[in-house]
Amino acid sequence: MDAQLLRSTFAVVERRAEHAVAFFYSHLFWHNPGVRELFPEDLGAQRDRLFAALTHVVTQLEDPGLPEYLAHLGRDHRKFLASPALYAAVGTSLTAAFAHAAGAAWSVEAEKAWTEAYGYVAEFMLRGAEEAAADGEPAWWDAVVVRHERLGEDLAVLTLKPRSPFAYRPGQYVSVSSLRVPRVWRTYSLANALRTDGTVDLHVSRIPGGAMSTALVDALRVGEPLRLSAPGGTLTSRTAPGDPRTYIAAGTGWAPVKALLEDAGSDAEARLFLVARSREYLYGRKDAERLRERIPGLKITYITSAPEHPRDQATERLLRALASCGNWPRHDVYVAGPPELLTETLPALHDLGASSIHHDRVPPTRPDRPLGPGDWFLSRPSPHWHNPAARSPQER
Repeated sequence: MDAQLLRSTFAVVERRAEHAVAFFYSHLFWHNPGVRELFPEDLGAQRDRLFAALTHVVTQLEDPGLPEYLAHLGRDHRKFLASPALYAAVGTSLTAAFAHAAGAAWSVEAEKAWTEAYGYVAEFMLRGAEEAAADGEPAWWDAVVVRHERLGEDLAVLTLKPRSPFAYRPGQYVSVSSLRVPRVWRTYSLANALRTDGTVDLHVSRIPGGAMSTALVDALRVGEPLRLSAPGGTLTSRTAPGDPRTYIAAGTGWAPVKALLEDAGSDAEARLFLVARSREYLYGRKDAERLRERIPGLKITYITSAPEHPRDQATERLLRALASCGNWPRHDVYVAGPPELLTETLPALHDLGASSIHHDRVPPTRPDRPLGPGDWFLSRPSPHWHNPAARSPQER
């Protein structure tokens, strides 16, 4: 693949990202009318995820781990009923959209490069899907809600019972689908280590305007069916028993960290920093205290903003608390929370000498890029304000 040509044309298309993706879906549905029923009614979030995935592929072209990423993506896309014919249709529409958005920057060479690149992507995705099917892995797991606990106005803990064995590693996440929001899948971290009864917990925070999170928090009832995708994510334990580790969790980032701690041995030497924007959002305290009883070497620091303070102080308080600790080169560090937490915390951890830092590397749902006036006119994005309780990409 001509990586330089791919990136140079993508840089042009990226400036008109919203327009390019809108053209792509219009082209795909116009030429393949039966495909529309596979997609959710509201394509807003779908457009963001598509372009974010494209951005990830283009920026990681030389990464030796890209084929594995694509294989997992293909395995995951089985839940969308993606067939080889659909992959071919998507490739045709994607090339057409890029040619339209690139304008004078598009050329015969660019079209050849993008056609070959998409063929490479589709090959590994289809291979991943075929291998999963050959291993007997279902496209999704049917589950039933056995418990629904509200924690405040905008948070719920769901306990689900998959109807067939569901294997995963603590710290991973799954995509969830509900009949209440047809053809929509959203990812949430699994909040517990493996149990003998096979049940799993999800922590769901209601997002303003989020159809799925609103349905799961406000409307879901015990006994209702849900679907779970194959588990994914890289926030899994890499620490040998008894070795020191640090966990940093903000908002519903507590879910995967709780699962990791449940899986840790009672001899673990661990530090936990549990962060929330205010005391009433520190919902994980009871579980953290129960874990401390089981793990005597667990030291917990709770961090919130000062009561009634006009601005959020949680992150700066966290950074001060981290700076007061030592032995960072010896600790494996696990971080989970909203994107802003990672942006502000990871550089500070590196400066403190931490070298073994683990967090999920899921592409953002909205790439950070400038928009031209035409893009703002066609599809103006909603503002994304800093919110320490906002869900990270793996938990949406």
